Amino acid sequence: MKNKLGVVGGMLLTLCGWNVAAQSAPVAGTSTIQKKIETYLRHAFALGPDVQVTVGAPKEIGNSGIQETSIDVKTDQGSDTVKMYVTKDGQYLLRGELSDLSKDPLAENISKMKLDGAPVLGDPKATVTLVEYADFECPVCRNLHDALRGMLPNYPQAKLIFKDFPLDAVHPWARTASLGGRCTYQQDPKAFWKYYDFIYDQQDLISPANIYEKVLDSAGKANLNTDTFKACLAGPQAASEVDASVANANLLEVRSTPTVFVNGRRVVGADPHAIQQYIDYELAQQKIAKK
Repeated sequence: MKNKLGVVGGMLLTLCGWNVAAQSAPVAGTSTIQKKIETYLRHAFALGPDVQVTVGAPKEIGNSGIQETSIDVKTDQGSDTVKMYVTKDGQYLLRGELSDLSKDPLAENISKMKLDGAPVLGDPKATVTLVEYADFECPVCRNLHDALRGMLPNYPQAKLIFKDFPLDAVHPWARTASLGGRCTYQQDPKAFWKYYDFIYDQQDLISPANIYEKVLDSAGKANLNTDTFKACLAGPQAASEVDASVANANLLEVRSTPTVFVNGRRVVGADPHAIQQYIDYELAQQKIAKK
């Protein structure tokens, strides 16, 4: 399903929701090009006064003659930021992804990932790394979880790393679930993956009213110290770790959940076929490299 936010982005489909980031303040002395872009977008996509559109100051990319601008869009359903590109003369507006052919996009993605202290499933020395940015309340994330549970046992050469990305604006209990995961990991790293399965398997039975009890129930089943666990849920460390994970997702421009990186290649949504294709490709390339 697309709504006004998705229409403006052109490629931002609603999976489980958007990452609601702080809105940029209006740019002082808005340029003619900025005003022109806003007018065009409002006219082209029928964006009325109920939709807040803020066009960032364009910045030229090298000596390309192309300028990058950020478009902040806010409605009562949430908010998002998308990148667009405009020619220096202000005549052409481009939507889509601009790739710098002089750079390795996979290496750039990998360099931005902060993986210290993140749960790892599989051999830590595995040559294929899947990094999953997910929200425990997201139904599409649950679909991906179910697919990975069937797929990963067939790939001992791959490991899965989990990163929290709760979308608080659309999922009221996701953050509490993330805190529970962090507190489980702090006491027993191996227990995290049982917690991961438990939350997704119980997703339809969890609500904002019972999430706290569900999280405690999981801690009890994992034989964790309940008092320590409760203190962790209320303390600053787990919250800080979740916030850091969200910040890392934003750095990688993760816009929706789930988003998985397979050795740096981005897969948006529950697409096990693409993930398997990327794993198989990596393993084939590694086999060739050994010859």
